[in-house]
Amino acid sequence: MSEQTSTNASSATADNASGDIGRRIARRREELGLSQEETASRAGTAPGYIRYLEEQCIAMPGKSVLIRLADVLETSVAALRGGDADLPPGIGKAARHSELMELSAEECRARLSTHGVGRLATDTADGPLVVPLNYTVVDDAIAFRTAPGSAPAEVVGSDVAFEVDHIDEALSQGWSVLVRGRARAVTDVEGVRRLEELAYSAPWAGGERSLWVCVDPASVTGRRIDVS
Repeated sequence: MSEQTSTNASSATADNASGDIGRRIARRREELGLSQEETASRAGTAPGYIRYLEEQCIAMPGKSVLIRLADVLETSVAALRGGDADLPPGIGKAARHSELMELSAEECRARLSTHGVGRLATDTADGPLVVPLNYTVVDDAIAFRTAPGSAPAEVVGSDVAFEVDHIDEALSQGWSVLVRGRARAVTDVEGVRRLEELAYSAPWAGGERSLWVCVDPASVTGRRIDVS
């Protein structure tokens, strides 16, 4: 390839599996709405090399190309390598000039998108509980799968909050959307079938999760941090 690449097995093991780097590059590129060609042009490399990094599990880009890609993708080399995977988000310092802005209802819906991972918050007999889980947006409702008898299943019939956010570590900015509403179980065959068809992914946590729950939004609000 046109950039320095190592396929040494020990290097691949030490550097968090090169295929993961390719997936992180592709995911961040898509988040920014960049094509492989645009990314390559801005990073000063060939589109074929970007394609190679994203598709070949043995690809190990050199440090110089990773630095350029991190700059183009508005992230860090550590993030592309997955070095921050075991750390909480938001470990960087605040930007010098930032402002907290309210999101419109339309902007909130756009950020919720069609699916993702969010946090379900509710009160329990043992106190407040927050649980991360995969969700799908169906007819403006937040739908998720859980196991009968689990903590998320206990929210049925209750008022809950559901939060989704995204943090840009490189720029110290981000956004959050908060949905408040009542949770209901979906038990009719047609309703369950439709949710199964629309679900983008099985729950990341795995296991048997046969109960569908929907949160019908009573209010949707959001905020973002702008950096100038």
